[in-house]
Amino acid sequence: MTETPEPPFGAMPQSLSGKELPSFRYALGDAPAKQFDGGTAKEANVSQFPVSEALAGVYMTLEPGAVRELHWHANAAEWAYMIEGHARVTTIDPENQAEVVDFGPGDVWYFPRGHGHSIQGLSDGCTFILVFDNGYFSEFGTFSITDWLGHTPHEVLAKNFGLPESAFANFPDHEVYIAKGPVPPPLDAFPAPGTLNVPPLTHRYRLLAQAPEPFPGGEMRIASEVEFPISTTMTGALLTIAPGGMRELHWHPNAVEWQYYLTGTGRMTVFGSGGRARTDEFAAGDVGYVPQGFGHYIENTGAEDLELLVVLNNGTYESISITAWMAGTPDLLLSTNFGVKESVFEEMPGDAVIMPEEES
Repeated sequence: MTETPEPPFGAMPQSLSGKELPSFRYALGDAPAKQFDGGTAKEANVSQFPVSEALAGVYMTLEPGAVRELHWHANAAEWAYMIEGHARVTTIDPENQAEVVDFGPGDVWYFPRGHGHSIQGLSDGCTFILVFDNGYFSEFGTFSITDWLGHTPHEVLAKNFGLPESAFANFPDHEVYIAKGPVPPPLDAFPAPGTLNVPPLTHRYRLLAQAPEPFPGGEMRIASEVEFPISTTMTGALLTIAPGGMRELHWHPNAVEWQYYLTGTGRMTVFGSGGRARTDEFAAGDVGYVPQGFGHYIENTGAEDLELLVVLNNGTYESISITAWMAGTPDLLLSTNFGVKESVFEEMPGDAVIMPEEES
């Protein structure tokens, strides 16, 4: 498989260098899904969404008992949010420490680049969003255990595992990708997997169980490296904006922002300097994208709550607010900057409209 070469680090994406900004919306919900026996998957990377050069996403479903087989990703870390249902996730790290954990709606997982893992739907199946910190990543070009063992001679497998060659006679000779099987028993009835050690940092974080940070017009839950220590390269957030509400004008100095719209309808405007701004309308199932450092804001345009996932490609959460910046600037200077009277700025907010609590 030939992959598109990645641009030099720090280079302005070609799609952003023109006089007009491209669309920052991709209708992932309307895209066709690959169908497997036991589940579905569809992705949004630079092939489908050219502006999304730093992050890629996958929407996946698994039926009860279906397993997204043991695999790993060589070129990206994986962040995920469970939308519906329940799943059992297994992991293995370079210290051969293993974890087996069940996930439910609102839970998040994170796998560092190269860590092995699997996902299995439980009794109600599951639907989840995966986000990878590389826009050139493809879900369908990952390293799968059946693909590797299926292309390894049986005599080599016999040496590796200390078993006769006949033990591997019925192993598949191709990548399975999703395997279908019985729903596993509850974890408390599940035998411990050998004598493997449990890692010191869990791969699960209960984002929806976190108390939200309220702001006028909505609320936000954040899972950065502070809240979820294993997630060193990515920060995730669940943002809810009430009808008529808005996520204020801001930018992220250290990260690109990738969004998945869960419910409601909204509007996002992205400012790209040089008099360039782009406004796109969003609905449930859409993906949004904001390049690093680009100013933006999000409005709820519907009659119900607008709920979206926000994923940043940095484990440290940083956001700079226009309201906080202006609140920290003398009115006289603002008067000079904008060419209006100082009194215009007296009634403005004294801080950011949304400001997460600082780490204590």
